[in-house]
Amino acid sequence: MESNVVHLTVGEGGTARRIAVRTRAGASPGLVWLGGFMSDMKGTKAQALDAFAAEHGRALVRFDYSGHGESEGAFADGTIGAWLEEAVAVFTAVCRGPQILVGSSMGGWMALLLVRELARRAAPADATVAGMLLIAPAVDFTEELMWKRFPPEVRRTLETTGRWLRPTDYDTGPHVITRRLIEEGRNHLLLGGLIETGCPVRILQGVQDPDVPWQHAMALVSRLACDDVVLTLIKDGDHRLSRPEDIARILRAVAEMDVAGSS
Repeated sequence: MESNVVHLTVGEGGTARRIAVRTRAGASPGLVWLGGFMSDMKGTKAQALDAFAAEHGRALVRFDYSGHGESEGAFADGTIGAWLEEAVAVFTAVCRGPQILVGSSMGGWMALLLVRELARRAAPADATVAGMLLIAPAVDFTEELMWKRFPPEVRRTLETTGRWLRPTDYDTGPHVITRRLIEEGRNHLLLGGLIETGCPVRILQGVQDPDVPWQHAMALVSRLACDDVVLTLIKDGDHRLSRPEDIARILRAVAEMDVAGSS
């Protein structure tokens, strides 16, 4: 059975954008998919999670950030703050009861930022975070994995023109990296201090990942000192972790998180 598609308007005036959300009714704890940079909710992992939810009668929410997939907006206009605003809006408007966040790449950073934002709010939301599964989490990637690693000529291009086309091996073509993305991302950095989620965290990380090195996942674990955290390194795994054996591992981890989230 197909999931339902709804649209949510986030922002006001000139910053308003229409966000596409797919929902599947089912049992608790629900699952929330948080996709990666230039990925969408119809990717391999997201579709596999949807099939898992359908088979096991689990509630699932997935959405596209502005400039991604079925949502409105230009990708080059996006920032971490804007995409976080959308994630918070979807979570508070659509989700109910305990939820397990499943964040891939940038979605891992979004999951951690979402929990922090919910904790800052005076009024509790109708939904709570019962657990997290982070897949190759690209926490602070705009600073740690982009800006600090860019050669001087790329930094100059960004500073003078405001954008740079980053080559990629993926079929999405070059990524448009903007100076605004880098500068605004500095408002949301997490690795400089302790990160407290208040829930179990499971991390899957490929050792052969060229985009998010496994050492980056280790740095994240060191900041999650107060949480129940398990890091699994997949020695032959790449960044996407979309092979059949990777998908099976992800779904096993989700099933285990279901148990943890409902206990």
